[in-house]
Amino acid sequence: MIFKRLTDICISGLALVGLSPLLVGIAVAIKLDSEGPVIFKQKRIGEGGEFFEIYKFRTMKTGTPNLPTDQMQKLPSPVTKVGEFLRKTSLDELPQLLNVLVGQMSLVGPRPALYNQTELTALREENGVLRFPPGITGWAQINGRDELPDQVKVDLDKWYCDNWNYWLDWRIIFSTFGAVLSKRGAF
Repeated sequence: MIFKRLTDICISGLALVGLSPLLVGIAVAIKLDSEGPVIFKQKRIGEGGEFFEIYKFRTMKTGTPNLPTDQMQKLPSPVTKVGEFLRKTSLDELPQLLNVLVGQMSLVGPRPALYNQTELTALREENGVLRFPPGITGWAQINGRDELPDQVKVDLDKWYCDNWNYWLDWRIIFSTFGAVLSKRGAF
């Protein structure tokens, strides 16, 4: 786990510096596209069930209800034009590198649940998933992303936690690129 944390610090720090022109470009595009802040903060459940604020690029109009992504499909689309592109390419997730750098998240781990996803959180607690720091990407993300039912996500997250090793994280990181490029399960 020490190597996992050191890898998180090194990669997130280097990525924030190396991707800074892209991050600035995205911020400008968001400001030109719609009113509101560039960064969206949301309360999530982290390691040990502790709350933290996750950072993302804002992809929706301000005032949009705080619902899980799969439930947003039932409403008229609140996603901005730039936001649609950011969500399909997962570029909206890049600010989470700050969460990784400060130790609230890891590059790889179970995706952090929203504070109001009580059923998902209870399932994760029952299955020991909350013992791991949440990740930007994870085993469930490369195996279906948001299209998976909660129990399947938890089963995949539990498998990851029970079988974790340093090289599994690297396998997931490289597989994430394929999942993002395929746009499978992205909303």
